[in-house]
Amino acid sequence: MKNPEPVHAAVSMDPITFEVVRNALVEATEEMSIALKRSAYSTNIKTRADYSCAFFDRDLHPVAQAFTQPVHLGSLSQIVPQVISAYGPENIFPEDGILANDPYLGGVHLNDITLISPVHYQGRLFGYVASLAHHVDVGGGAPASIGAFREVFQEGIIIPGIKLVAEGKINDDLFRLVLAQIRSKRETAGDFRAQIAANTTGARRIQALLDRMGRETIESTIDELMAYTERRARADIAKLPQGTFAAEGLIDNDGFTDIPVRLRVQVVIDDDGILFDLSGSDPQRRAPVNATFAQTYSACAYVLKALISPDVPVNQGLYRLVRIHAPLGTVVNARAPAPVVGGWETNARLTDVIFKALSPALPARIPAGTKGMMCQVGFGGHDPRTDELFAYYETLAGGYGGRAASDGPDAVQCHGQNTENAPIEETEIHYPVRITRYELIDDSEGPGRQRGGLGLRRDYLFGQDVSFTVLADRDREGPWGLFGGSGAGPARYVLNPGEQGTNIGSKSTIELSPGDVISVQSCGGGGFGPAEQRDPEAVLVDVRDGKVSVERAREIYRVVIDAERWTIDVASTERLRAESSAGQ
Repeated sequence: MKNPEPVHAAVSMDPITFEVVRNALVEATEEMSIALKRSAYSTNIKTRADYSCAFFDRDLHPVAQAFTQPVHLGSLSQIVPQVISAYGPENIFPEDGILANDPYLGGVHLNDITLISPVHYQGRLFGYVASLAHHVDVGGGAPASIGAFREVFQEGIIIPGIKLVAEGKINDDLFRLVLAQIRSKRETAGDFRAQIAANTTGARRIQALLDRMGRETIESTIDELMAYTERRARADIAKLPQGTFAAEGLIDNDGFTDIPVRLRVQVVIDDDGILFDLSGSDPQRRAPVNATFAQTYSACAYVLKALISPDVPVNQGLYRLVRIHAPLGTVVNARAPAPVVGGWETNARLTDVIFKALSPALPARIPAGTKGMMCQVGFGGHDPRTDELFAYYETLAGGYGGRAASDGPDAVQCHGQNTENAPIEETEIHYPVRITRYELIDDSEGPGRQRGGLGLRRDYLFGQDVSFTVLADRDREGPWGLFGGSGAGPARYVLNPGEQGTNIGSKSTIELSPGDVISVQSCGGGGFGPAEQRDPEAVLVDVRDGKVSVERAREIYRVVIDAERWTIDVASTERLRAESSAGQ
């Protein structure tokens, strides 16, 4: 359990200086983000933005973060202090860069590799900049380094914290050693250099700010920023209803057995703040569904941020309020050498379960169940166009849950997942694959007064042998509805869709031959409130847009649509809804 530190008293500070420094620190990390995105080679980083950047003070407290991937932000706050403490700050010099991805040293799954660089000013250490990027391949048992593995050593190269960059120069021996474990060497080498460029940019911007404002001003502002953040967060938490709120959810299977994985949470809101108690969750498995503590911490930190005012900064002042009880050896805090490649799937479902627990206390603010998974896809093999090995990775969007005042968005990444779309054109130019279908799935929403968002279909056609992996979930049970809303249907993962299509498991690696197609069909979001209470005009719009069929409108929403005139049969609709009410 993480106990909060005492609240800092307010200090007298010029508010203009405070805001200038506060925003300049954030902008330094945002400029790091831009440098990383524009310098990267892989679609996953340069287009999908699967990375995050941050600045830490000399005491290894997170101060400012670029808001790219919320799931990374809590995890960065774990790996940076642990890696630097283990390596020894006294062994790190100006323009060095420490590379790490060890899941059991504050890290997450192996693809997410962090580069940490010191920021020195006038011969003294001032802080650290860090960039975390999801590399498309880090070796291991399958292209893209995802799959149903039994232990972490099968998942790829483990980097405990090594000095990849010394005094501004890459250590060629270490660099060649790292790249030797990886399939997509050219792409990965470019992405590592992009992280170096991002860290160099961040350090320069922090140093320029110190030149302009002075070290004493910046340090005192950082102290006040953390205290200000804690005061604001505590004030918002105090407005939440107090009590103990519980829920549980299941991951469909662990990738090796059909036994579901149980996640259980109690959220305690009291005078001390918020405690996330996950002690009822299942023991860890020899399967890829385990989360590291950093992944679980990230889920809880995200929920806390979602419950307070959106303009509260994200730094140590907020993180010190994240209290977690996650017993070691469970699926929410795995012990080495458990595999953790699917830990982000568990993180996504855990976030949904925490919100579900809070829904009775905050019905106007909590959505119904979302797609509740990362929905990871990876494939690779030999690229006949370049005569090189290649690897590709992306995550598929799905439906968001309906809310009290609005429908759930269609085909989006949910909660802490914020990766962007990989366009068909870019994907087909850079990788030997054709995307033959990319579309919303009609009738995939969870019905409700506010319906859930629609799921997404993406079909991959290959002209050569490849190894293809799905690391996802939700193929047995879709997201839940809330307050009388209905759940959405499950996801589907299909080999050669059609009459002879074969469903494959949600955690599968299969070998494909030329002409094979894999269809990934994600689930929609759950509905909010009874479907019979949905505005008939909203149902008509969905039918006209091709999102809901005429038959579904009649059977589920009890709205009769004249498909020739695109109008509502008001009398028939009123009769159906009256019959439905009478039968309840």
